[in-house]
Amino acid sequence: MMTIKRKALCVSYALIAVLAFVGTWGHNVKYLHLGFWGSQGAIWNASLANPAARANTVDLACFGLAVFIWMLMEAQRLRLKGIWIYALFFMIAGISVSVPVFLIHRERALAALDGSPDAGELTKPNFAGLIVGSIVVVVYTAVLLYLTWK
Repeated sequence: MMTIKRKALCVSYALIAVLAFVGTWGHNVKYLHLGFWGSQGAIWNASLANPAARANTVDLACFGLAVFIWMLMEAQRLRLKGIWIYALFFMIAGISVSVPVFLIHRERALAALDGSPDAGELTKPNFAGLIVGSIVVVVYTAVLLYLTWK
């Protein structure tokens, strides 16, 4: 088993949030010339362009709703302040940015409650799988950004 430190976990969440912001807004910036509302309309229209886009939109919307219910419950349990700011983040920055930022907030609250620098443990195979999965996500994001900007 490998002990995962809270600080390392928070840094990981922060890196995910940055990757998510760059990875999503690296595409969305192509619409900004339309203004805020025009860009939002264009992005939503593009999300309805074909069955695959619609499936992904429904998938993310349902996932987002389930995660936000959990976030509300967790925020109430841990007495976290400002939970509704994450709802705003969902709409502006995206779920992939707002959830890691919430998880940092959550880890800090858990550390304050139990005083432990340890977040938990992972087996070596799970940790290795997490590293491989992370590499896949980073490469996939980079390739998609390259395709958008070439």
